Amino acid sequence: MSTADLAVVGLGVMGANLARNFHSRGLTVAVYNRNPAVADAFHAEHGDPRLIDCRSYEALAAALKPPRIVVLMVTAGRAVDAVIDELRPRLEPGDVIIDGGNSHWPDTERRHELLAPTGLRFVGMGVSGGEEGALRGPSMMPGGDRESWERLRPLLESAAAVSDGGPCVTWCGHRSAGHAVKMIHNGIEYGDMQLIAETWSLLRNGLGLGPSRLREVFAGWNGGRLGSFLIEITAEIVAAADPQGSAKGTTPLVDAILDVAGQKGTGRWTAIDAIEAGVPLGTITAAVDARALSARLDDRRRAAEIFAEPPAPLAGVSEDDLEAALYAAKLMSYTQGFDLLRTASRERGYETDLAEVARIWKAGCIIRARFLDRVHAAYRRDPSLPLLCLDPGFADELRAALPAWRRVVAAATAAGHPVPALSASLAWFDTMRQARGSAALIQAQRDYFGAHTYRRVDAPDEIVHTEWSELQQLP
Repeated sequence: MSTADLAVVGLGVMGANLARNFHSRGLTVAVYNRNPAVADAFHAEHGDPRLIDCRSYEALAAALKPPRIVVLMVTAGRAVDAVIDELRPRLEPGDVIIDGGNSHWPDTERRHELLAPTGLRFVGMGVSGGEEGALRGPSMMPGGDRESWERLRPLLESAAAVSDGGPCVTWCGHRSAGHAVKMIHNGIEYGDMQLIAETWSLLRNGLGLGPSRLREVFAGWNGGRLGSFLIEITAEIVAAADPQGSAKGTTPLVDAILDVAGQKGTGRWTAIDAIEAGVPLGTITAAVDARALSARLDDRRRAAEIFAEPPAPLAGVSEDDLEAALYAAKLMSYTQGFDLLRTASRERGYETDLAEVARIWKAGCIIRARFLDRVHAAYRRDPSLPLLCLDPGFADELRAALPAWRRVVAAATAAGHPVPALSASLAWFDTMRQARGSAALIQAQRDYFGAHTYRRVDAPDEIVHTEWSELQQLP
């Protein structure tokens, strides 16, 4: 008998918790995992008549009410294609397959085109919030056709996180838009995390703050304009005592963690996407580079021996300066991310509503922050806003933060403290605000060695080439 409202394929941490989330909203959920042992463990712990144990795709399809809804929570890449191939002959036109993993948007685009002629509907949906979010309410970013969104909307809204702006799920645009939005979310997350880490290092190694004071600083910032999930958890992390080792309970646990940052590829995808689209993404690219540099631990240790002079204390910088610098740089990360999203929507015909994206990131997701209320308001006031930092309210804050931001980057650089994302953010801002910068010389060089031509200020529509070696030199 077909009684299930939807199915979840893949019972890893995220899939299991999302299935339990849907179940907790009163829905009947058919679940399947290719490894029977994983399915056995899931049902042993969470067994319930409304969690239907399916041991084959035939049983899964038979358990679902038509039109069927199947949510894939499997590893991105070949596994998604393999599951789709298994499901296709067992589904019917009008049924919906949702890929809720971290798939790369070009793969989602390809799968959409592959399934469209079959009558099956395909929705690429970003899911953010980690395992706790999946269970309690994530931020969800579905793309695809509008009709599928309207059909899915009641189910997804029931399971999503809820902020004061409503359920944290919305239609993100046509075809692969959902996974593109999730990719950029993760790129902004890379930027945010790197900026916070650099600021923590400056507070600790530059100003000499101990664990207790670090906790107080981040907790205080969390009560202000920097209030966010990442700042909140940082306040807990920085003073957490190591429960193991010879100094058990007396040293920070963070000191016992190997200094190598992991990554699953979404930040790198964001940087590559930006390069291909011609969108400058300095903060996020610096964050991706910093993770790559962290992985070269042996090389860094050798360099530390050869260039052994330690960083000096920060001079002329206060905790308030660091707060202002972190806030301004964070705004750059969001400005760049939303610029890439706006460009992707325009070039791919997504029709993504940037204000709605900001709204659904207010709860459930990793970058949830108080600041997003204002991002949402900025794009509601001006949907065609070219850069977030040009919003009058944000522009005023940048002007006020700029002296402190410069002091922090200058002092850190002079003292030898690495601040790749803080400095890249400032460089991006300074470059963007120059109506005339240094590109004219680059164009002249290109024309000199390769006859690549250039355009003149007084005749911008005219293509010009100059024989530079024949020109008169000024005195």
